[in-house]
Amino acid sequence: MRIISILIFSLILNVSFKCQLQTEITFRFGADQLLSENFNLIKNKKLGIATNHTAVLSNGVHLVDTLHSIKEVEITALFGPEHGIRGDNSAGDIIDDGVDSKTGIPIYSLYGKERKPTKEMLKDIEVLIFDIQDVGARFYTYISTLFYVVQAAAENNIPLIVLDRPNPINGIYVDGPVRNPELNSFVGIAPLPITHGMTIGELAKYFVGEKLIGDNLGADLTIIKMNNCDRNLFYDSFQSSWIKPSPNIPSLDAAIVYPGTCLIEGTNISEGRGTDDPFLTIGAPFVNSNELAKELGKQNFNGVTFELITFKPIEIPGVVSNPKYKNEMCNGIRIKITDRAKFESVKFGIKLIASLYKLYPNEFKFRDDSFDRLAGDKSVRQKIIEGISGEEIIKSYQNELNGFKEIRKKYLLY
Repeated sequence: MRIISILIFSLILNVSFKCQLQTEITFRFGADQLLSENFNLIKNKKLGIATNHTAVLSNGVHLVDTLHSIKEVEITALFGPEHGIRGDNSAGDIIDDGVDSKTGIPIYSLYGKERKPTKEMLKDIEVLIFDIQDVGARFYTYISTLFYVVQAAAENNIPLIVLDRPNPINGIYVDGPVRNPELNSFVGIAPLPITHGMTIGELAKYFVGEKLIGDNLGADLTIIKMNNCDRNLFYDSFQSSWIKPSPNIPSLDAAIVYPGTCLIEGTNISEGRGTDDPFLTIGAPFVNSNELAKELGKQNFNGVTFELITFKPIEIPGVVSNPKYKNEMCNGIRIKITDRAKFESVKFGIKLIASLYKLYPNEFKFRDDSFDRLAGDKSVRQKIIEGISGEEIIKSYQNELNGFKEIRKKYLLY
């Protein structure tokens, strides 16, 4: 009887382990699905790939390296976004065309003199692929590159395949002013709120479906969905290792807070570039850390605490050059995420800036055009200057936000 019990227990344990293993391996990126389930779409085709260092398969091998080793396809050109194909250029660095040192494939920069693939760049391409990991904020420029790739493919009648990847800060948090038409820019390419809660595949569908790429343009668009993607989850539920999508997003926590604290870029407050924790580190020489933390403490934020700090931004090669207050001592806070499911980055960012303006009206300065482009609505800055509370500013954009949420439903894949 004891032997039978042991055998039964062993069988249950084995089945349990296999079920757990199966659960752990069922998630697959769109890139994995292309190779395993949809290879017919690219077999014997000449490919162009808009990509960067984030386009890795679940096995850790880069998509370009994998496809380059397969005889049935030919990659004729690569297209690189901001930060370059390898992701090691600082924000805003102009990037030239070049050649991939590993494969010898020509690289066209989409963050140089051109932002959209030209007819000449696309002349030898039969199928265009887009595979870049987004961060989930409207002003993160990879989705602007996506917009132009979708548009260029449609204009040149080239089939486009978008290989989907998770929204790393989850696909349900939608917040912020919807970008006004007069603030169209490379950090506001479409009428989206600051956090759109969509994947790149869903965004591509939105750009086409809402005719944002052009009224008369029809796109031959294929989205390769992820397998077993849950939009409620954060990136580390899908992949244990974080690949920095750009030099100043070194961690998932930085990505989670980024949609709110990136607004600081449009002011004379340091957003932490030049430190180990960009976007989690906020301050300036004229800030009093205790005073700021006390003011923020009145606002009952969920899922976050603050550490009082002093810091000195420095130049970091390949990450940041000439940060705000370079080599100057700054006072401020380091943001600690305690419950990311409850933390609302956009609301936090708006209230943080309203608090800084309230505390330091003589020292605090807006970089008007920059801030307005990031916010997507000039009234945010104007209301802060008028002394309107962060809570009231948040209420003021809810109607437009709710309208976007209704439109968004049509394009969700998960």
